[in-house]
Amino acid sequence: MIRIIFLLAFLLPTSLNASILDFCVADLKGAENPSGYPCKSPASLTVDDFVFSNLIAGNTSNFFKGALTPAFVDEFPGVNGLGFSVARLDIEEGGVIPMHSHSGASELIIIEQGHVTAGFISSDNSVFVKTLTKGDIMIFPQGLLHFQINAGRGRATAILTFSSPNPGSQILDLALFGNNLDSALVAKTTFLDPAQVKKLKGFFGGSG
Repeated sequence: MIRIIFLLAFLLPTSLNASILDFCVADLKGAENPSGYPCKSPASLTVDDFVFSNLIAGNTSNFFKGALTPAFVDEFPGVNGLGFSVARLDIEEGGVIPMHSHSGASELIIIEQGHVTAGFISSDNSVFVKTLTKGDIMIFPQGLLHFQINAGRGRATAILTFSSPNPGSQILDLALFGNNLDSALVAKTTFLDPAQVKKLKGFFGGSG
């Protein structure tokens, strides 16, 4: 019993400290740490700190024919410390969001318009793929490679939610071919033809 009381006495201040603040709007001038940004002074806050008004269509005039409009902590400081963020996804006809992963968050996609073929690969290389339509929701577990492709005619639009204010992202194509790692090493580790590696490096801005 004494040990239980001692444990409660140790944990109670921690749990109380965690609930002292209702929110912690990010002070982006401060340094980010694993817990997020430091808080802005409550006296300086307004309702606009809790509203994001720029979840509009992004520029899809690129090779992928897709655009992500994020409302992560750097764009929407109000989500700091709350454990989630959102984004808008637009993919033109024939467009693709290539294989990528988010090291810091799981992702949920809500289709608003069009048809999107989406999928992910689990750590045992099992594949989960489905063509989604308006109103469908799909999840992509944290850290796993996943993709989205416009599978219909016209633009496809979706809302994404993430289990972190700063989910992070790494696109596989850019990681492989947008770097300065020697092309011979890339070819060796990917089993691709060296000429093809150099061609892709030239396309994605890599060197070596």
